[in-house]
Amino acid sequence: MTDDRKHQFRDSQQDREEARQIPDTPQTRAPSYALAFADEDFLLREELRPVRLQLELLKPEMLMNEAGINSTIVLFGGARIPEPANKDQARTETLAELTKYYDEARKFSQIMTAKSLAGGGSDDVIVTGGGPGVMEAGNRGAADAGGRSIGLNIVLPHEQAPNEYVTPDLCFNFHYFGIRKMHFLMRASAVCVFPGGFGTLDEMFEALTLIQTGRMAQVPFLLFGRAFWEKIINWDALADAGTISDADLQLFRFVETAEEAVTALENWEGKGQKRGVIPGR
Repeated sequence: MTDDRKHQFRDSQQDREEARQIPDTPQTRAPSYALAFADEDFLLREELRPVRLQLELLKPEMLMNEAGINSTIVLFGGARIPEPANKDQARTETLAELTKYYDEARKFSQIMTAKSLAGGGSDDVIVTGGGPGVMEAGNRGAADAGGRSIGLNIVLPHEQAPNEYVTPDLCFNFHYFGIRKMHFLMRASAVCVFPGGFGTLDEMFEALTLIQTGRMAQVPFLLFGRAFWEKIINWDALADAGTISDADLQLFRFVETAEEAVTALENWEGKGQKRGVIPGR
């Protein structure tokens, strides 16, 4: 389409601004008179859910394209894990022990962001859920290296406000969990999972299921903290029961430190194949 064709019709933003200057009458005050695309109450109607789903898919996709984000490294992990300096504020002894993974997430993100910047800064950009805990550590490490990072927030009654280290222009907010999960994986070149709770488990198993079923490419998949993961999940029991195959246990690896994770990514079998495939495209 030529530029002339693009501008053949009146601009919607111009119409929105001019509609605000119209005379105040009973007719212009009626909800029916508002421009549909500028009417928030209309967009929030039950029947408009498909449109809202589409908007949540499109907005981050378009802005990340415009920002030149080609691929990402996904960091999942608990919002309730504080940094070591605040370990005395941890609710349990276990959380206090897990603060070491805040430092590992921060260090890992710093290393990977430095590598990304050396290659132009468009590939392997760190993406987190944008909140506190391990998510904050991931964005903070990217900031330490002087690079960008992405935060995919979601409206929750607690815990989920953007941390201060997310790149502002790459800080997004979601209503739909499903669309948010798609954006985590659409550009993923690797997935790194730190100790966490229900949300972390949900994200981890959904990503593993997509890889297991071939709905996305098999990307490097690292679980930080073998002792934590083997305590809460009996992986071998799943294989012994036949509910997963022995080969499924090879979809991920355990690591303990940032350096070990970097080495695992560099040596991952199949490195260089097409990665970050959108599930269900």
